[in-house]
Amino acid sequence: MKRLLIALFCILSLPVFAQEPTPTIEEATDSEAFSPGEMILHHIGDAHEWHFATIGDEAEHGTHFTVPLPIIAYQPGKGLSVFSSSRLAEGKVYNGLKLEHEHLEAEDGGKVYDFSITKNVASLLLSAALLLGVFFTVANGYKKNHGGAPRGVQSFFEVLIVFIRDEVGKKAIGPKYERYMPYLLTIFFFIWFNNLLGLMPGAANLTGNIAVTMTLALMTLLITLASSNKNYWAHIFATPGVPKLLLPIMIPVELIGVIVKPFSLMVRLFANITAGHIVILSFISLIFIFKSVLISPVSLAFGLFINVLELLVAILQAYIFTLLTAMYIGGAVEDHHDADLQMGGGDGAAEAHAHGH
Repeated sequence: MKRLLIALFCILSLPVFAQEPTPTIEEATDSEAFSPGEMILHHIGDAHEWHFATIGDEAEHGTHFTVPLPIIAYQPGKGLSVFSSSRLAEGKVYNGLKLEHEHLEAEDGGKVYDFSITKNVASLLLSAALLLGVFFTVANGYKKNHGGAPRGVQSFFEVLIVFIRDEVGKKAIGPKYERYMPYLLTIFFFIWFNNLLGLMPGAANLTGNIAVTMTLALMTLLITLASSNKNYWAHIFATPGVPKLLLPIMIPVELIGVIVKPFSLMVRLFANITAGHIVILSFISLIFIFKSVLISPVSLAFGLFINVLELLVAILQAYIFTLLTAMYIGGAVEDHHDADLQMGGGDGAAEAHAHGH
């Protein structure tokens, strides 16, 4: 379904990006008033300012609701610079720095190390504060209402916490699940909260940023490798049931599999969230592309449908990422048993089940 919608977006975007004869001044003014490609890339990309909305015609300098963010940059030989991103608005140069397509560059072409608080970083800090606030509230509720029935926010999140513990942690990891529950709960709620925040108007596309999903996947890889036992590595370097002549082929394949697992986690989350945003924005863009009142109800209906669908995708992707993480950890900590010799190992079964999901 999502591939079909992305294909539809590409087809509908062809007239926008196609090369046409040189337009007149009036035509150029109309065509430059709205660019779907630029609008979509602007909304799903990172920025050094947080733009919420524009009231009025942007081509005629409409009113922008924008929050400037801190620029923190280090230039060798010039030291550290800290100032507001508003000083670099509209192509301005300040302290030898400028913004080119949201990339901080030195005016003289020198090296710049950018440590700025961008829109995604600000959204990350916001979601972290929100998570801390919610779960400190839940923890305090348990302390005050010890042994009693949960109330309010506590009753809502308890169902999810118990579900992750019983259906993900216990089943995928086994008896050693308790030590990994803090990580599993953290990534589940972090991904879910940021997926939901990304659907709000003017919000940042944090989980649609490949750097964020890569960091989450690397954390899963490091925890998996740090938790692995000798049975895990024996399965890689001496796969049970495989003839020794095939080991030179199987060992590289198994080692590649160790890297492919977190890579699939990274790409799956990034692609699903980004695709959802692109599809929603492309449906909204149809109104401005065709400039017809007749297309508005259809565009808004499909856009609303996909937006509601993304509410389901938000929690589904958080669940899938957490489940696969638990399965990879479970395969690394699983103890040796006789089934390894008969069926090729419990780790292999867990991996096959993970690939199935």
